Amino acid sequence: MAERRPRKDATRNRAAVLTAADALFAQCQSPEDVTMADIAAAAGVGKGTLFRAFGDRTGLIRTLYEARLEPIRNAVEEGPPPLGPAAPPIQRVPALLDAVLCFKLDNRHLALALEGAGSDSPYRTEHYERWHTLLRDLLNLIPGLIESDFTAHALLAATRADLVEYLADEKRVPREEMREQLANFTATILGTSARRGVAAED
Repeated sequence: MAERRPRKDATRNRAAVLTAADALFAQCQSPEDVTMADIAAAAGVGKGTLFRAFGDRTGLIRTLYEARLEPIRNAVEEGPPPLGPAAPPIQRVPALLDAVLCFKLDNRHLALALEGAGSDSPYRTEHYERWHTLLRDLLNLIPGLIESDFTAHALLAATRADLVEYLADEKRVPREEMREQLANFTATILGTSARRGVAAED
């Protein structure tokens, strides 16, 4: 039996919902301010459409987050150095962390919404497990490093959305300064003299 394709109006509605949610999270003061009713109204659809398509608010946020993250994921899996698989681990680690930090800076309210969604720990989410596994495996390939599992957690903690929001919005740390600080911290952990722009081109 041929796979049933989504109706055109369902595809249109889904795209409208994601566009509306993206705009609302980008403009909000706090991710908790954005409700399913707000998204439905902005998209011009009923709330029932959202729940049928995404299950719940967390499902919608996760879908939007994954869509926004796809370019980074593609760069990690297939892109050129320093982020892509052809680069040595000592370059890929800081490049990956810089990419995650920039993503969180550009999408911090969406990232905050996802990290705070539901009752489960953010460390049990699929996207966190994916980045932690990749980072841990890269760290395992760098001679002299120990405790790669814990080190991967510690490095990713520096890119948590709540920390990024605090530094960017409350402490007013400039974007480039934050990137430089993360690069220096990563280089210290790795025991290298690599800094952003030296080990990895912007």
